[in-house]
Amino acid sequence: MTQLAMVVEVDRCIGCKGGCQIACKTEHNISLGRSRSTLYTMGPTGTFPDLEMYYLPIMCQQCENPACTRVCPTGACMKRDEDGVIVIDTDVCIGCRACINACPFKCNSFNQEMRVSDKCTLCIERREKGLEPACVRNCAGGALHFGDIDDPESEVSKLLKENEGFVYSLPDRGGCRPSNRYILKNAKWIDMMPYTFEKALREGTLEDE
Repeated sequence: MTQLAMVVEVDRCIGCKGGCQIACKTEHNISLGRSRSTLYTMGPTGTFPDLEMYYLPIMCQQCENPACTRVCPTGACMKRDEDGVIVIDTDVCIGCRACINACPFKCNSFNQEMRVSDKCTLCIERREKGLEPACVRNCAGGALHFGDIDDPESEVSKLLKENEGFVYSLPDRGGCRPSNRYILKNAKWIDMMPYTFEKALREGTLEDE
């Protein structure tokens, strides 16, 4: 099986938004108020002057068992067999927003102009031309990588192996089994990474800075 996913070196993310969010919006002509990716500020935590924080880019997690596809009444939201990427067929989507409400990571959005749901597809159009996703191509800090995490010979799999012990996934809510991976080394409170995101989602305190 092939499972394309994003691998994020969190320590290298500088929180600029220009590489991921702006590049994505420009590439896909996404209107104001919508985004296929969101950059969250995690922290600061600790006691002054010993404070720490990091930036956490969140885009579609290309889940193994995606909630969005399970609730779609028309089959418009589907997981592709050839690469494991979740896509939305805009010709079939009825704009009911079931997939948006079902996503535990808040990764789907609504296209008001077309009246359909929208999400990250790892830039299918660019990949068909042999190009990287726009966010990966334009990340100033070199924090974003993508590839087949099921292929042990892929660059992302080798990167994950090199950083074994520092690799995380987002909290598995609802048995979705998110595919994206996050590498975080330098925070002293590294074990709080999944907990912090989960707690913020649950309490509604997670904010896009």
